[in-house]
Amino acid sequence: MGTIIDAEQARKLSLFRPLGYQRNSCGYCHSENGSASYYASSVSVRPAHYEELVNRGWRRSGPLYYKQNPQRSCCPHYSIRLEASDFKPRKDQRKAINRWNKFVLGPEYIRRAAYLCPKTREEKKRRKCNFDLFDAVHEAEYSNVKRPIDPKTKKLLEPAHRFEVNIEGDSISQAKFELFLKYQTTIHKEDVSKWQTKDFKRFLCSGMKRSPPNAQSQEKKLGSWHQCYRLDGKLIAVAVLDLMPNGLSSVYILSYDPDYEQWEFGKLSALREIALTSEGGYQYYYMGYYIHTCQKMRYKGSFRPQYLLDPESHAWDPLDSELSKKLDERPYVSLSRDRKLAHLDAPESAGNNPVDADAEINDEEVSLFDLHMPGVLTLEQVKALDLDHWLLVVQGTFVHMIDLVGWEGMTMNDPQSVKGIVAELAAALGPEVYKESAVVLFD
Repeated sequence: MGTIIDAEQARKLSLFRPLGYQRNSCGYCHSENGSASYYASSVSVRPAHYEELVNRGWRRSGPLYYKQNPQRSCCPHYSIRLEASDFKPRKDQRKAINRWNKFVLGPEYIRRAAYLCPKTREEKKRRKCNFDLFDAVHEAEYSNVKRPIDPKTKKLLEPAHRFEVNIEGDSISQAKFELFLKYQTTIHKEDVSKWQTKDFKRFLCSGMKRSPPNAQSQEKKLGSWHQCYRLDGKLIAVAVLDLMPNGLSSVYILSYDPDYEQWEFGKLSALREIALTSEGGYQYYYMGYYIHTCQKMRYKGSFRPQYLLDPESHAWDPLDSELSKKLDERPYVSLSRDRKLAHLDAPESAGNNPVDADAEINDEEVSLFDLHMPGVLTLEQVKALDLDHWLLVVQGTFVHMIDLVGWEGMTMNDPQSVKGIVAELAAALGPEVYKESAVVLFD
């Protein structure tokens, strides 16, 4: 058999190992078996392919990739995003960044700097009338702080604290691991023995491959990165970010030192990430999943204007009063389905949940195609794909699916067959990623 693809073509592929559809306990309402998702794993996903998946409702945790079935889950997860250039900070968000800046700079520095480096009348007027997000998030960074010589001390005027933020690779370090342990044990009350270095690395330091820009080009950073916050040289917070061609995805505010909990690092990191989205030339800021039924997760809706991904049409609908009201009334909402039902003059609630005849199906034992999972290709749509020539990685080489013994005799809707497993993966990934990926089954 000749070479199917060359090394250059292989590098452009994302590799996925199908793990299948599973039910797990819910981390929000603590239902024992309430959360249902389709899972795959990978250590090689290209940022552009992940962006396509995010826009189809996928998320990742380290090398684990998953797409929830919101129609059959106790706490439906909805992908949420905003266009960074349209962001309008609320009063509490502006207050949070201003409070932090005042803490970092300190009252003595602020008083002396006002005397030694006075602002012009125009600057004062602009600052009073307009909140500039970019100025605000960078104001207290040490590299931006004005440090004139103070004639009283004959020394450089220094802020109360040296605050520094930098973006670095998603590598593990002892400082990151210790900060993470402190956060998990203090905030989440977890047993320290639950986390080993390898677990931490797999969870938050095993992201997409990075492609740093060439110093001579205007290319963007892509892949998985850590945004590290240091105060007086001490690491106090780390945000895990996925940078994609058109968007910045917030994976996790990895941890923040509980000693600084009063400073609302959730808000501070979100504001800084929105600014980074625009400054880095990305269009969208993704805050992960929005869970309307979970009060702790609804704060994401306060960064406006937000849009929720329709689970069925993959259109982005504004999270406005109309959509919020529908989510108050029922856990699963697809506006595209509601519109179809309205066109047919049928009740909006009709068909928004599994029909009674399917309610008792053990969804882990049947084919994914029998579940009518929102946002997944149907059996007929997958049959239109050329699965016979989808690439399979076997011991480091690529073969076509049709080269597998018995492939032609298998059926796509048999969840126990190799063809059934592969077909479900294609259905969940969608046609675009399917075309530019390969499957790992046996390695």
